[in-house]
Amino acid sequence: MGKFIEEFYYGNIDPQARSTKQNKAVQKQMEVLMLNEEFLTEALSGENKKKFLDFVNAWSVVNGESNLDSFMMGFRLGANFTYDTFVAIDTPFQDLLKE
Repeated sequence: MGKFIEEFYYGNIDPQARSTKQNKAVQKQMEVLMLNEEFLTEALSGENKKKFLDFVNAWSVVNGESNLDSFMMGFRLGANFTYDTFVAIDTPFQDLLKE
């Protein structure tokens, strides 16, 4: 684990490489999304199809940015826990034995 940052930099650690195979409810909902998107893409035409695809693409961008934000905030939270654990020495009470 000593080369964690290097491994992460070279892409050998991918926090997004996850599967829903253990979560059947999410897996089912992903299938519903996929089938409905496929159905609507084939069934719609003209301006309606364009509007639907614009919606799908916009949702993808918003979802991706939201996931990035959650990843960054989680990473920062973990870093703050680590800092507080190993670096910060502030506590609400004084150590009377150090006097």
